[in-house]
Amino acid sequence: MLETSLEKALTTMVTTFHKYSGREGSKLTLSRKELKELIKKDLCLGEKMKESSIDDLMKSLDKHSDQEMDFKQYSETSLEYSVFLTTLCVAYNDFFLADNQ
Repeated sequence: MLETSLEKALTTMVTTFHKYSGREGSKLTLSRKELKELIKKDLCLGEKMKESSIDDLMKSLDKHSDQEMDFKQYSETSLEYSVFLTTLCVAYNDFFLADNQ
């Protein structure tokens, strides 16, 4: 069975996360530096994103105040990655809406 376009998108998001995670610390987390690099290199909106916006995004995702964004935590249920993906979807939706006006 062939992957659907949505499955391909999900695979791309997960593999992109892991492309940057673990360069500093755990392979299951993104540090602020890793998150910034992901945003700047793999998102078209990254070029337009201010440092303060990246900081705000990291703060909203870093629920444990450990300076890392978890992909999955083994000891508890974590919604941080879901929030990250949702935030990206909203940002892209806003970008495309503004671009079409």
